[in-house]
Amino acid sequence: MGGVDPGTVGNGGREWQVVTKGEGVNGGGEGSERRRWTKVVVVKGEEEWEKKSFVLMMKKNDMGSFLSDRVAGIRECAGLAKSSVSYSRFLCTSSAGYSSVAEVNTQSTKELGFDSESAKETITGDLKTKCSSPKSVDFTQIDKELLPTVLIVGRPNVGKSALFNRLIGRRDALVYNTPADHVTRDIREGIAKLGHLRFRVLDSAGLEAAATSGSILGRTANMTANVLSRSQFAMFLVAARDGLQPMDFQVGKWLRRHAPGINIVLVMNKSESLDELDGSLAACTGEAYDLGFGDPIPISAETGLGMADLYTTLRPMLESYMLQVLDATPISSSPESEESKSTLQLALVGRPNVGKSTLLNTLLQEERVLVGPEAGLTRDSIRAQFQYDGRTVYMVDTAGWLERTKEKGPASLSIMQTKKNLMRAHVIALVLDGEEVAKTRKSLKHAEQVIARQTVEEGRGLVVVVNKIDLLKAGQNSMLYERVVKAVPEEIKKLIPQVTGIPVVFVSALEGKGRIAVMSQIIETYEKWCLRLPTAKLNRWLQKVMSRHSWKDQASQPKVKYFTQVKARPPTFVAFVKGKAELPDTDIRFLIRSLKEDFDLGGIPVRILQRPISRKTEGRGSSAPNKKNHTRKVVPRVLSNKRSVVS
Repeated sequence: MGGVDPGTVGNGGREWQVVTKGEGVNGGGEGSERRRWTKVVVVKGEEEWEKKSFVLMMKKNDMGSFLSDRVAGIRECAGLAKSSVSYSRFLCTSSAGYSSVAEVNTQSTKELGFDSESAKETITGDLKTKCSSPKSVDFTQIDKELLPTVLIVGRPNVGKSALFNRLIGRRDALVYNTPADHVTRDIREGIAKLGHLRFRVLDSAGLEAAATSGSILGRTANMTANVLSRSQFAMFLVAARDGLQPMDFQVGKWLRRHAPGINIVLVMNKSESLDELDGSLAACTGEAYDLGFGDPIPISAETGLGMADLYTTLRPMLESYMLQVLDATPISSSPESEESKSTLQLALVGRPNVGKSTLLNTLLQEERVLVGPEAGLTRDSIRAQFQYDGRTVYMVDTAGWLERTKEKGPASLSIMQTKKNLMRAHVIALVLDGEEVAKTRKSLKHAEQVIARQTVEEGRGLVVVVNKIDLLKAGQNSMLYERVVKAVPEEIKKLIPQVTGIPVVFVSALEGKGRIAVMSQIIETYEKWCLRLPTAKLNRWLQKVMSRHSWKDQASQPKVKYFTQVKARPPTFVAFVKGKAELPDTDIRFLIRSLKEDFDLGGIPVRILQRPISRKTEGRGSSAPNKKNHTRKVVPRVLSNKRSVVS
């Protein structure tokens, strides 16, 4: 054992002193393994940690062939053990970086490139990283905005979207086997959950060297490069089933050029068919080393194979990054003075090439999704989060709404995904093409009428956005613009009579005009959609409505005794009617129209349900129900007390 070697391995207030180092040789007999090692011991208080680094000199095996034709300078295994207790924790490093040796037994440790001083420095650095974070980071308590960002990159059809879905725990990204086409074209974001780790994961489009400037592939590559510059980590995905392709090496060069200083993890997807026994896994792993990004991690995004190894690789990097972020982030202990506003779910829906993606970029004020003159450019439904007037808004850019098709492929999957997002949204922004409306003299085509009616049936708020008004105002089209502004609301009122007062906003997403008007109208519609009215106010309103309306005779007047709101989102009311006869549809429409006019509920669906009140209940007045008065037949919900009825 060597003498005392003073030195410190510190992190902030923690000081770990290097007190001892040792050197020696293990083995050396005939047929045995000779190892030269260096040991470093660090001490803090009563805790003592030690770590060894070995250089293995291998002999020939019984079959006469070398165990490896690339043997030298192997750091086989570095053990990190706490000497005061019985258990040990081992951190095994890779056996990469070999060089060919003819006769290992004649080589000295010096010729193999073993340097005890450099080994000691390497071990000390590893100990510094280990000792700097003795406790794991609780990622569940960290704000999403502070979480590290990991971008998944690779050539097309290597399983990037499948890995994205595996990490976030749900099937958000479209996955379809199309070797000759790109399914993913935009950057999709989600919160990954891998063990106790939490991080922001981004799914990107496949990179190709054949991309030219201005093409779709070129624009997606530029978008990926912009997102990569704002990321801290990247996962370089290759397909182990196909082997390394020339495109993989080109993606590797692209990463070296666009990702300086970013930690890159090499991941071999589609490894479920490889076997360790027949050597196929080892062969693919050795081939992946040629990319020059370190140890590849074999996984299968489809089956979940290898996710534990991915967790082991990402954990030290993410924890180290989060410790630096938390140390630099001030902790605010003062509670928030204002209550946070409710979250708004917004969906942009419409036919292809009406400007939905351009409108999303305008509302976000950044180039978030891919835009262009090509129809059907968006395939995935892209979800983006932003703050507007103190409120968190989740906005979804959906693919163009097409008629039902029997063909299976990305187009049919896009339609299904759009319908799902329409069901999840609170407010639907139906985007129209202003230029096409002016040419065809028709506001809503069949597909757009289907969207509007389905929105009303699902009880969602609806806002109509007429885009591309810059084309109507240009040149001599000013009169055309005025006619369109006047005709569109009137035609929508005729085509969708179920909901009156649907707001219509005219914008130019390309020029960035109308952003404030769109968001103001969406927020106003959402607040109406969440509105709750007091019962006392509703019953006073009911008396005024009944008195101001001219009925043919007393018998034709609806016998509504009580009116209350039972839920919001959308506003739903219950009318307690005298007798068993229900109100006719004309009276229901009259009450809905009066509600919208008096309480400004235009643009959202309003529902009124009916509940009968028996004569026996009415005769009791407000007295409590008496069990002795009940006969054999018990009528449910016959209490006349107002509070009892509401409950």
